[in-house]
Amino acid sequence: MSKDSKNDTDIEYDNNDPTPHEALGTITDHNDVFGEISEDGPNYRNVGWLGTVALMMKTQIGLGVLSMPLVFATVGLVPGNILLVAMAGITTWSDYMVGIIKLRHPDVYGIDDVGRILFGRIGYELFGAAYAIYFTFVAGSAMLSISISLNALSTHAICTAGFVAIAAVVGFMFASIRTLDRIGFLAWIGALSIIIAVFVVTIAVGLQSRPSEAPQSGHWESDYKLFNTPTFTEAISAVSTLVFTYAGTPAFFNIVAEMRQPLMYNRSLVICQVTVTAVYIIVGTIVYYFCGSYVASPALGSAGDTVKKVSYGIALPGLIVSCILFIHLSAKHVFVRILRGSDYLTANSIIHWATWLSSTFGITTIAYIIASAIPVFSSLVSLIGAFLGTFLTFQPYAGMWLYDNWKGSRTLRWQFGVVWSIIILLLGTFLMVGGTYGSVVGIRDSFVKSGGSSPWSCADNSNST
Repeated sequence: MSKDSKNDTDIEYDNNDPTPHEALGTITDHNDVFGEISEDGPNYRNVGWLGTVALMMKTQIGLGVLSMPLVFATVGLVPGNILLVAMAGITTWSDYMVGIIKLRHPDVYGIDDVGRILFGRIGYELFGAAYAIYFTFVAGSAMLSISISLNALSTHAICTAGFVAIAAVVGFMFASIRTLDRIGFLAWIGALSIIIAVFVVTIAVGLQSRPSEAPQSGHWESDYKLFNTPTFTEAISAVSTLVFTYAGTPAFFNIVAEMRQPLMYNRSLVICQVTVTAVYIIVGTIVYYFCGSYVASPALGSAGDTVKKVSYGIALPGLIVSCILFIHLSAKHVFVRILRGSDYLTANSIIHWATWLSSTFGITTIAYIIASAIPVFSSLVSLIGAFLGTFLTFQPYAGMWLYDNWKGSRTLRWQFGVVWSIIILLLGTFLMVGGTYGSVVGIRDSFVKSGGSSPWSCADNSNST
């Protein structure tokens, strides 16, 4: 038995015969997921708690905050804030469970491993496919947001499909960085740029006489509503967008797996969730209060062309980092599944590099096709959040709580945990089914009204409402 002081748990493995790393004298660590982490290969356990904060925030703050004022416009200011805080609380519990699951099951790398624990091989494949598809779609949505930004900055200088292609090339280049600790610095830049950009718009809409989408002549005052009366389709689509804004949860497995000290995970989580929720509340409330029903989507277009260009210029690094991070997460998921259990996972070799670059290139290509074929910002956000985002953010964590605690002492706390887990299972299923229906209906109505956008469209998408 060998005890590794650098891990949080005791690891047992057969050391009768040296592995290739040990034979070379380069082994530095042994991990349940990555195996032998050596000095001559990538270090997949090197993300600090501050880097974890940045990565967590960047999975949350991005496209979602740009849609928050429109959510408030749909349901009203008071219900919007109540729903936002409720969603923050529920998803924070799911995020907390990620850390608990990782400590109890150190061999868990991603949500697919949770599926394996709960449902065996079928669950492993189902959850793994859902994760890969979800973040590939999110990467495509990030590429689309970059094209919106470039259109706004250049006043639609070239075909939108060309801007999406540029986003794909840049995303592939930087997503091919192999470890999350090296992307952590980019994540800080990305998160801060998005926050600064949305606050620029927030201040601008408060200082101007009327939003850019409002009538520009005659008397005008904001038509914001404390309570609105949306249809079921409108309301459930708004809730689905809220789910999407907090649906970075499944990626937290991959982030904590690369932390140097997983016991610091909760510290990073609290800072992330408090910051993200505060930004959402402030931006959503102020922008909707001053713009009313004339808020643009994405919200960066609400304060006129000049402010739109300034804010998109500031936000562009953040949008690019979102694209990079989501391509990386999807590709890393595929990469680890292919090479897990072999020395090729952590040792530099032709097979290692060929597998890694093939993973990032494949995910980038699929995401590019998605972004080009479905260039509708708000509909794409709500559909992703409703179907895959909800499934990966609610049900698995309730299932894992029941799995790990079902044979525990029948105390009052245990009974509360059972009831809470069942509520999360039911709520997640309702939101997934209802939200998907609402999103599909919303996309259909949009196409009936406007004809929609054609695949690989050249049309300017920087001022969608």
